[in-house]
Order: sequence, then C-alpha cells, then structure tokens
Amino acid sequence: MSEPKIAPMTITPEEIPDKLYFRIGEVARLAGIKPYVLRFWETEFSALDPKKSGTGHRLYRRKEVQLVLEIKRLLYEKRYTIEGARKFLDGRSKNGDPAAPAPAGVSKRAPAKPALSSQPVQTGFFDVPSPLLETVRKELLEIAELLK
Repeated sequence: MSEPKIAPMTITPEEIPDKLYFRIGEVARLAGIKPYVLRFWETEFSALDPKKSGTGHRLYRRKEVQLVLEIKRLLYEKRYTIEGARKFLDGRSKNGDPAAPAPAGVSKRAPAKPALSSQPVQTGFFDVPSPLLETVRKELLEIAELLK
C-alpha cells in the first residue's frame, strides 16, 4: 500500500524550528520541495553547502534553511532563472543589504504570454545597438504581422 501524499508545507524564516541542524528530508518538508531539488541547488549555489555527518547525511544549519527558502522564493515566486537568482544572492551578500535589488542585466524568466512589440522585451543583453540585430528585429515583426 502506498502512503497518502501530504501537501507540501512552506514556512516563513520566522517559523523555522529552533534546532542546530536539519536533515535533508526536514529541510525539504519545510520548504515544500523534493530532496533531489536541494541536492541540485547545492551544485548551483555555492553558499548552500551543508556539512556531512559521519554517516554521510547532509546537515543543514538554520542560515542554510533560510537560504533555501530565499532561493525557492526567487525561483518560484519571483520567477528568476537559476543564474539570475545566483547573481541576486551574490550581489546582496556583497552589498550586505538583504533587500538589495538585482544587479543590472540579471534577467527573470519570460512571462507566460510573451508580447510582440516594437520595444525590446529583454533589457541588459541588447543594450549595445547593433544594425544586424535591428534588421532581424524588424524582419521578425514583419513576419509576425503577416501571420496575424
């Protein structure tokens, strides 16, 4: 028989239990994500580096649990890419300001319904004007008009 699925629980940093160390399953339950996601995030975010017990189990400290919650907020709620979230967290830690804005050029994921307009949607990557890019953009807009 399979166990009934429990709805994932997400908590605020203030609601983290007062413990010294958390195992990966506890952190996954607190954040409402799967343990394999945590293991992947460890490879992507250098600040997320739990200690290993003598038996090889990951032991997360409270600040790492808070970081997991922040990463989840950036990726799932704010819709940052992993690279964008990494840059945001690096910029925040360098400035020492927990509410620092994302550095210039950090992109968020595209909206669900991309809008075709005459203005560039993604800033930061195409700040330098290029005649070739302008030509391609104009041709794509003409194609979009033909398809309407």
